[in-house]
Amino acid sequence: MILEHDSVLERYPRIQKVLNSTVPTLSLNSSTRYEGKITNIGGTIIKARLPKARIGAFYKIEPSQRLAEVIAIDEDEVFLLPFEHISGMYCGQWLSYQGEEFKIRVGDELLGRLVDGIGRPMGSNITAPYLPFERSLYAEPPDPLLRQVIDQPFTLGVRAIDGLLTCGIGQRIGIFAGSGVGKSTLLGMICNGASADIIVLALIGERGREVNEFLALLPQSTLSKCVLVVTTSDRPALERMKAAFTATTIAEFFRDQGKNVLLMMDSVTRYARAARDVGLASGEPDVRGGFPPSVFASLPKLLERAGPAPKGSITAIYTVLLESDNVNDPIGDEVRSILDGHIVLTRELAEENHFPAIDIGLSASRVMHNVVKSEHLRAAAECKKLIATYKNIELLIRIGEYTMGQDPEADKAIKNRKAIQSFIQQSTKDISSYEKTIESLFKVVA
Repeated sequence: MILEHDSVLERYPRIQKVLNSTVPTLSLNSSTRYEGKITNIGGTIIKARLPKARIGAFYKIEPSQRLAEVIAIDEDEVFLLPFEHISGMYCGQWLSYQGEEFKIRVGDELLGRLVDGIGRPMGSNITAPYLPFERSLYAEPPDPLLRQVIDQPFTLGVRAIDGLLTCGIGQRIGIFAGSGVGKSTLLGMICNGASADIIVLALIGERGREVNEFLALLPQSTLSKCVLVVTTSDRPALERMKAAFTATTIAEFFRDQGKNVLLMMDSVTRYARAARDVGLASGEPDVRGGFPPSVFASLPKLLERAGPAPKGSITAIYTVLLESDNVNDPIGDEVRSILDGHIVLTRELAEENHFPAIDIGLSASRVMHNVVKSEHLRAAAECKKLIATYKNIELLIRIGEYTMGQDPEADKAIKNRKAIQSFIQQSTKDISSYEKTIESLFKVVA
C-alpha cells in the first residue's frame, strides 16, 4: 500500500516494482518510442511519416532492428538512409527513435581488433569487448590557438619520405595516385616503419579480397598496436561514409590519453563518393565534378580533426584516388588545399618498376623546414635539385647528345644518379631508421 504522505521520489520505485511484477512487458524505464511508420521504399531510400523528425536523428526499424538516419525532410515526409541493405523491408514497419547524436563505444580493448564502419566488431572472434567509454562521432576539431606547434620529425621508415619529404608529428599529409601504382603497399610499409604509439587504419570502400592481403603485410607486433576500421565496397553508402568519422573518433580517444597516434585512411576519395551518394539521395544538386555541396563542406570537418592537440597528437595520412591520374580532379584538388603536404605516386615510375613510385618533384611537405636541422634541409634541397637536373637532360643523354664537362651541375647529376636511385627506391621489407636515412642522404649528395 502507498501512503498519501509519501513523496513522488519515494513512490516511484514502489510503483515500478508493482507494475513490473504484474505486467512484465511494461516498464517505466523503457526508452522505446514508436514515432511513425515506413510509407515507401525505393532504391536505397526509405520514406516515412515521422512528425517530430530532425536531420541527423536515427531510428531503429522494427522488428528487423536495423538502423536508419534522417537525411532529408519534405514537409510531412521524411527521407531516411539505412545502415544496412533494404532487402526484406516493407511498408508499415514501425520506426523507434534512438537519438539525435550518433555515438560509438571506445576503449583500450579495441587494440588488435577489427571493427566495421560504425564500430561493431568484425572477424572470427566477434565477441564484443567491454568498451567503457562513449564518444560522439562528430566531435569538434581542437582549438587552433591551443594546438601544439609541429616541430618534431615523424619517422615513417621510407627513405624517400623521411629524407626528402620529412613529416612532422601531428602533420596531415595526402598520398595522391591513380589505381594500381602502389598506394596500399606504401601504406603497409609506413605501418611497419612508423614511430607511432597507436595506429588507426581505416580501409574504406576496399575490395573484400584486398583486406586480407593488406593484413598479411603487417606482422603481429604491428597489429597489436593497431585498430582497423574496415568497410568494403559492397556496404551501404551511409556506413562507408561513417567509417571515416569512426576511425577519426577512435584516434581522438587515444590522442586524448597523450598518445602519438598515426591515423591512416584509404581512401578519402571513397569516403567522398559515399558522401556523394548520401547527398544526392537527399536531393542535393551536383555542383562540381558530380559532387554535391555537402561533400566539400564535410571534408574540412573531417580532416581538421587530425593534427596536434593540447595533449597528444594525430599524424594523419590520407590516400586520394585520382581519376584518370589527374592530380587536379575535384576531390584531389580540395584535399590538397586542406592538408599540410602531398606525396604524388605516378604511373610512369610504377611502369619503370620504380617503387615506391614517389615523384619527388611533384611532392612536398609543408612542415619539413620546421622539423629538420639546417644541414638536412640543405642536403634534401641538393638531392631534389640533382633529380630535377637529370630529368631535364635525360632525353639528351638517351640520344647521345650530352657530353660530360659542359655543365658541372649536370655532370654531378649524372655521376650521382645511381646512388640517388638506390636511395629513393626501397623494397617493402626494407625499413630504414631515421638516423640511417639521413646518413645515406648525405652520402648520395656528396
